[in-house]
Amino acid sequence: MAAYKERNVSAGVYVVRCAPTGQIWVGTAPDVDSIRNRIWFQLRMTASPHHDLQAAWTAHGPDSLAFEVLERLDEEPLAYARTAALKARLAHWSAALDAPVLAVR
Repeated sequence: MAAYKERNVSAGVYVVRCAPTGQIWVGTAPDVDSIRNRIWFQLRMTASPHHDLQAAWTAHGPDSLAFEVLERLDEEPLAYARTAALKARLAHWSAALDAPVLAVR
């Protein structure tokens, strides 16, 4: 437990890709290394707030989806600066990939 609490946490931008359909979604997380577990848990419980992502999971199964970290941000001690940087990088990646934003709730 102590090792988990002391680990380095990095904020960043990630993408979820559906191989059979070619659909992609981008999102940000303050801890990009743990967000995949949260998204996959929501999908397994059929509780994802993202209906098109849930539909892809249901239709094609979990093996059809891939998670990838696109970018890790430098450590930022100020929360508002980190939030602003994440928002800017999300806008960049969403436009670059022409992908909808995956906001985790």
